[in-house]
Amino acid sequence: MISKQETLNLSPYMVLYDLIIPKDNMLRQINELVDFSFIIDELKSKYCLDNGRNAIPPIRMFKYLLLKAIHDLSDADLVDRSKYDMSFKYFLDILL
Repeated sequence: MISKQETLNLSPYMVLYDLIIPKDNMLRQINELVDFSFIIDELKSKYCLDNGRNAIPPIRMFKYLLLKAIHDLSDADLVDRSKYDMSFKYFLDILL
């Protein structure tokens, strides 16, 4: 099932996001206000549930596209920035 592919945040450092990313950060606000679970429902029929490797979670892929559109970044720049920009990591649910 696709929803089982979601990340499970077990890092003890997740609290750092609260210290580093301000409450008025646009990506934090989007993450808190928008329920992205509709993406899983939309793509459920596109994933094979019993064959192949686990895919990158569809919500994360959608968020990558959203970041790319908001910040007008190339694919390479987006991937690079998601490695060091804490607000991007928070938005993408990437562990520290």
